[in-house]
Amino acid sequence: MTQHSQKTPPSEPAAATPEAQAARIIEALTGIRFGSVEITVHEGRIVQIERREKFRPQTAT
Repeated sequence: MTQHSQKTPPSEPAAATPEAQAARIIEALTGIRFGSVEITVHEGRIVQIERREKFRPQTAT
């Protein structure tokens, strides 16, 4: 099973608006069939959004 992980770019400003943060979360969720989106919060603020997507190879039947 292959696993890919993507994190938000470090150049993104820490004081992003709630709307911008919501857009980043929706972007991370878009297109995932199998996997997870992890949101890391420090002192009540989102500091990281991580997307892990798993690819399952097709088995010959």
